[in-house]
Amino acid sequence: MLTHYKESPSEIATLDAFIKLTRASNTLHHQLSRSLAEYNLTESLFGVLEALYYLGPLNQRSLGEKILKSGGNITMVIVNLEEQGWVTKIKDQKDKRAHTTYFRTI
Repeated sequence: MLTHYKESPSEIATLDAFIKLTRASNTLHHQLSRSLAEYNLTESLFGVLEALYYLGPLNQRSLGEKILKSGGNITMVIVNLEEQGWVTKIKDQKDKRAHTTYFRTI
């Protein structure tokens, strides 16, 4: 790729690779978002569903760690999934403040 950047050939190659990877990532993100929108899902919603499907029931903290989202964000994601009928939340018997989220099988 032609560039006005005046550094070593290895730095120019690194910059070129970074730009190509960023463009590829953006293209994949766009395609994924369009595909998920058909099911009224976002990447965060899909990430939680995927984690629950493969790992089994998890609490909110574990889900947040798995999909790299904050506690406040994961709460809204789970509420949205519950409203759409994808998951079920059950109170933890040992700690009434905590909930375990289950993937709802149809």
